[in-house]
Amino acid sequence: MPEGISPFASYAMALAAVYALLVMVFVQSLVAAVAHRAQKSYVPGVVDEALGPESFVFRSHRTFMNSIENVPFMLGLILLAVMTGFDAWWLSLLSWVYVGGRLAHMITYYLVATRKNPSLRSYFFILAILAQLLLMVMLGVSWL
Repeated sequence: MPEGISPFASYAMALAAVYALLVMVFVQSLVAAVAHRAQKSYVPGVVDEALGPESFVFRSHRTFMNSIENVPFMLGLILLAVMTGFDAWWLSLLSWVYVGGRLAHMITYYLVATRKNPSLRSYFFILAILAQLLLMVMLGVSWL
């Protein structure tokens, strides 16, 4: 490798997707914290169980919690892919599809208050999960 070029240079787009994903989750945490603190009966760390999708406090909290539940697995797959020399083009594509799905999920969850299932946000959730599943399968197959 030429001097001054990082061994991770071929993964620059995938790593940029990781950065975007981390920024998005950070923003979600801030939005949820601000929404939570704006309530009249604010108790730190407690979201009223009576709240539903009609409440932005509920939606912002669930958006953040959903990311906390799902994003670490994708970060683990991306890390594993980089460490094993997985194809950089596919990793970048699938990482950005995942980020796009998560971003669209976040925006629709913030803007659309519904109890309907599947809702519009569900389709974006599925898009992200499919990108994750495809990466997991392709990564596994690459070891065969």
